[in-house]
Amino acid sequence: MKTKITNIGSIVTWSPEEDKLLTLPNVEILVEDSTIIQISKTVGEAEEEIDADGALITPGFVDSHTHPIFSGNRANEFGMRVSGKSYEEIADRGGGIISSINGVRNASEDQLFEECLERVNFFLVHGTTTIEAKSGYGLTVEDELKSLRVIKRLNEASPLDIIPTFMGAHAFPPEFKNDHQGYVRVICDEMIPAVAEENLAEFCDVFCENGYFNLEDSEKILETGKKYGLTPRLHADEFMDSGAAVLSAKVGAVSADHLMAVSNEGILKMAEAGVIATLLPGTTLFLGKTKYAPGRKMIDSGCDIALATDFNPGSCTIQSIPHIISLANLYCGLSIEEAFKGATWNGAKAIKREKQLGAIAEGFQADMLFWELGSIEEIPYWMGSDRILNVMKAGKLLE
Repeated sequence: MKTKITNIGSIVTWSPEEDKLLTLPNVEILVEDSTIIQISKTVGEAEEEIDADGALITPGFVDSHTHPIFSGNRANEFGMRVSGKSYEEIADRGGGIISSINGVRNASEDQLFEECLERVNFFLVHGTTTIEAKSGYGLTVEDELKSLRVIKRLNEASPLDIIPTFMGAHAFPPEFKNDHQGYVRVICDEMIPAVAEENLAEFCDVFCENGYFNLEDSEKILETGKKYGLTPRLHADEFMDSGAAVLSAKVGAVSADHLMAVSNEGILKMAEAGVIATLLPGTTLFLGKTKYAPGRKMIDSGCDIALATDFNPGSCTIQSIPHIISLANLYCGLSIEEAFKGATWNGAKAIKREKQLGAIAEGFQADMLFWELGSIEEIPYWMGSDRILNVMKAGKLLE
């Protein structure tokens, strides 16, 4: 079916073809099924017409780093944090990633699916139309597979596009507290082959950080993933410079994420290798820290920047990309145009979807936001107040 969108105030989108931000006033959009087929002053006939009533239209946001597969919440840790405890101290007391393990392990697949469905659909309220979703709170073969099966079911049940990442290397589970090499062997010899056999993930992620997975183990896991067709990505240099950004370039990762403590060498290696630098300023804010990722330095050094929420139960419960854009503008040195690109087309690049998502262009999927705004400058300006009138996902307006 063809749908015509008329009475558009203006379209603002990054143009992959022209490599610049475009503002297109007084145009119409023609959508056939889920795909944009024409953008011009006047488009062809259609069975359905949508009156945009002068709205600003942008691409839907692409959130390329989330951890939505968990059960319950960790609000108690927030109380500990505001009482002065650090993320590392909470983890040392059995909190952090480890505290989410029991919830996932004890939940059935159906229970986990029902709990997560409402959670992921809330992204749409804030204008996010595609997310990357990681496993990583099961940390056994069966519980990681269960988490990834839930992601697959969520992708089928939700209007969202949900892109799956295997992250068995999120932490060392309690039963391997004193046998880290034993757990690395389980990941490489059992988890990754099982994930690949069921075709449950596109990416393999590792938390490469002091106290978690070191450089040698991270490289081993990511290279094993590559042998099974999983594209590498990393949690890199979040708390200290561990050399993870350099490793991301070495293994050909599509993205290195966090990067608050990234070195100059890491930035240059990422730029040379074309690794997307994914900034997660919501985590810095939520953890009460003041050292944000040096986004300005990365861009000036030639890195492409994506923005994402890092939505998870312990260190960032933000699901609003507009909020993340505000933080990137204020604390990471990004211009409004750079942040907008990072939340749309570069986000799509970070999940290898840049030829179909993250822009309003002919041939792209019709994922669009209708805003009660005059310009994209107002997106970060109205902090905490998403002025979204309607969300279109794959050519359909969502109710």
